[in-house]
This record gives sequence, C-alpha cells and structure tokens, in this order.
Amino acid sequence: MNAHASGEGAMAAGPAGPVAQRGPRPGTRAERHSGPGRGSRRFPLITRDTARPEGGGRAASGQAPAPARQWPLLTVMLGVAAGLLIVALDAHRAGTLVVGFSLLLGALLRWVLPSVGMLAVRSRFTDMTTYGLLGTLIALLAMMTQPDPWLEIPFLEDVIHFTVR
Repeated sequence: MNAHASGEGAMAAGPAGPVAQRGPRPGTRAERHSGPGRGSRRFPLITRDTARPEGGGRAASGQAPAPARQWPLLTVMLGVAAGLLIVALDAHRAGTLVVGFSLLLGALLRWVLPSVGMLAVRSRFTDMTTYGLLGTLIALLAMMTQPDPWLEIPFLEDVIHFTVR
C-alpha cells in the first residue's frame, strides 16, 4: 500500500531514504483549505486557553473595583462564612441552615443573572443543579439534626435499621 492510499503524508527522499512529510497531500481539499493565514483544524497538543463558561464574564463593568465585579460569588461566600461562624458560636442548626440557604441563593443568582463572574464554573444547568442540590441537602440535614428535629422522614429510620442491623 502506498503513502497516498493509506492516508499518510507524501513521501520525500531524505539522506537515509524516504521520509514522510508533514501536512496535507498536494492537490487535496485539505491543502486548499490550509493555505497561509489558516490555522490547523486539529486540536493542539498543548492547550493554551480554556473557554469561559456561559455567564462567566464580569458581573459589573471593568471600571468597578475587583470585589464589585465579583459580587455574586462574594455574596455566596459571605453567606457561607456567616453560617460557619454561627456554627462556631454553638448554634449548629441555624448555622448550617444559613450555609444551605447561601448555596440555594447561589443557584438562584446563577439562574437569574446573565453574568455572575466567578460563580460560573461550568454550564448554567450544571452550576444550578450543583448549588441547588448541595444547598437543599445541607438545609434538609440541618432540619433533621438531633435533638428535637424540625423534620422527620418516616422511612429513614427503617432504612437505617435495614442497612445497619
């Protein structure tokens, strides 16, 4: 099988025999579309940049100071920090509820605002699902903590007895 039939580059004679040349074969469509000024359609070996997630632009104009440009992320982080501080001050249920509601606020901000700065990590759907699921689970666990839980799930005790025996 020759080089043209196998899809490899053209062969050129080198000092030690035939050497495969890199690039498109002469006269092919690939050669016509890879002329000067056109980049390769192949993925680069080394990634030099990453695509910003949708909504990952600045949340405020470029003239605003850095904290103001990232106000959605700072709002969620301050809520989580406040919740952790409340937990440290021995109000466990209230503190974890604040943490859960802060994450739910992050999901809401990600849904409502077109640009949320660094609060955007992945796609809008993935971010909303992650923030919403974690916030809901943390808030539910906070409401189920002992003593005197605010929320009781009837089948949960049966599941625990069945799995732990």
